Amino acid sequence: MRSLPYRRNVGIMMLNADGLALVGHRVDMKADAWQMPQGGIDDGEEPEHALWRELLEEVGTDKASVLARARDWMPYDFPLELQPTLWEGRFRGQTQMWFLLRFLGTDADLALDTHEREFTHTRWVKPEELPSMVIGFKRETYRKVLAEFAEHLRRREPE
Repeated sequence: MRSLPYRRNVGIMMLNADGLALVGHRVDMKADAWQMPQGGIDDGEEPEHALWRELLEEVGTDKASVLARARDWMPYDFPLELQPTLWEGRFRGQTQMWFLLRFLGTDADLALDTHEREFTHTRWVKPEELPSMVIGFKRETYRKVLAEFAEHLRRREPE
């Protein structure tokens, strides 16, 4: 197997005032698998810029503030059977810079059709439920995200 690079990506854990995380059900998934907003970093783009661009594209809002940024990139591999079909087989997986956000808007501020629609619908869930809701090959990454932001997740009050 040839060695492929990772695609650079941002991951977004956005919490509402109740400490629940936003997840979306992808339009291209038949399974009951959810994910937090995420997206590729364009060439020459800084992760912070990609964060706000992806948030607007996927959930239609920028009404949020950054609580934390992960200390390190978190890579994950695509399953071998999917590698040839995702991004024309150019990547072995993704390496993500995760951000923790506090949502400052209301659910009425969320709009899934401001760009090419990626989610059929969204919902707010307890952070500890996230690993069991995501597709299998992303579970370990979600566990790492929860560990990375654990100190902030224990706080219930807005910062």
